[in-house]
Amino acid sequence: MLVLSGKNPVVEFEMGSLQEMDQVTLVSPITKWAKTCYDVRRLPDFVATAIRHATAGRMGPAFLDVPLDVQFDAAPVGVVVPRGSRTEARPQGDPDLVKEAVRRLGASERPIVLAGGGVRWSGAHEALEELAHALKVPVFLNSLGRGCLAPDDPWCFSAARRFALGQADLVLALGVDWDFRLGFGTKGFAPDVAVIQVDVDATHIGRNRPVDVGIVGDPERVIGQLLDAGAGSTKEPAWTEGVRDEELRLLEAARPGMESGAVPIHPQRFAMEIRDFLDPDAVVVGDGGDIVGISASILQARAPGHWLDPGPFGCLGVGPSFAMAAKLAKPDKQVLVVYGDGSFGLNAMEYESAIRQRIPFVGIIGNDGAWGQIKVAQEALYGPGNAPASELDPEAPYHRMVEGLGGYGEKVTSPSEIRPALTRAFAANVPACINVMVDPTLMRRASYLA
Repeated sequence: MLVLSGKNPVVEFEMGSLQEMDQVTLVSPITKWAKTCYDVRRLPDFVATAIRHATAGRMGPAFLDVPLDVQFDAAPVGVVVPRGSRTEARPQGDPDLVKEAVRRLGASERPIVLAGGGVRWSGAHEALEELAHALKVPVFLNSLGRGCLAPDDPWCFSAARRFALGQADLVLALGVDWDFRLGFGTKGFAPDVAVIQVDVDATHIGRNRPVDVGIVGDPERVIGQLLDAGAGSTKEPAWTEGVRDEELRLLEAARPGMESGAVPIHPQRFAMEIRDFLDPDAVVVGDGGDIVGISASILQARAPGHWLDPGPFGCLGVGPSFAMAAKLAKPDKQVLVVYGDGSFGLNAMEYESAIRQRIPFVGIIGNDGAWGQIKVAQEALYGPGNAPASELDPEAPYHRMVEGLGGYGEKVTSPSEIRPALTRAFAANVPACINVMVDPTLMRRASYLA
């Protein structure tokens, strides 16, 4: 992403101009590159440099500041982005390290594959499927890796991840971040596990945990190298059957919640109704805490980029913006946002933007009358009933607000009403909000508290 920003005129620097601040310093910690262009003649060079940084290695945002008087200046710049200003090269891994990885994969008794966002960004979903079927080992998808292997693929697992990580003697990590979502690469892992890590950015190899083989390269290219070097097996490892049994056991354990007819609605039933309604190629945006965590274990992404969530920063409020972008990118697909009632309130007025610009999507709120994740953590620390500033009004008519702006709104109190409400909301073909009352006592335990 390239972010172009205005700035007060250069001639007024350090004079107290309107909105004068050091924007480059402000955004530097959250961008790959941030600079100010002081001369319009250099603008093509700065734009090209910004794009080069944004798209190199691990892609990310670049920020270019253009002061107002530079914007109003004129120069015969020709093209905005010069040709040949960046490479399209996608690096392959060191052949010797690839051979060592293949050797270790062949020698391991309990291997698994972890595929993260790097697989999605490299377009490696087809290569991942080929690798999974060649290795015949469990594959777990993390973050934006969701959808890079079909959920009904025999080697795609999800519920048994904790069990598998605790038992595996080798992990092949493809484009994975060893952050809090994976216990920083150590929590829950077998103490003697060997790790093969593949990442396009060398600075991420060995971050937070040591690796046995670290391969710097584009995940799709490295997967191809692994296959060319003979990675594969004629039979699945014996322990895979145990992982499959654990997967089925955990899915079966969730069934009572998913089939519950209780009122208020069980959060797992909420998620199951959504799952069973959506088209297989729908795009789902998660914008919330506990309700998204619960839904993520039940909803299934069947294609890369069809699951979007707040990511490692936990940026609540992204729902409407992500949904509008997804609908513009994939206008023929269903786009649905799963909201918590707290996160809905952060950017709810963006429904006006969607309505004004005729960008239809459906938002469905799991309304538990609280900042649920915060409330659970506070009560775990301070005792039941002690959750300051985390209560919300469950009777707040969020759906009426969207109706008032010109969208479609509906309140749901019974699980049997969820799918009919979704049918009506999508049929309305306008931005819609379904306000679903879920049981506030059934949210996840605050297991992240150390």
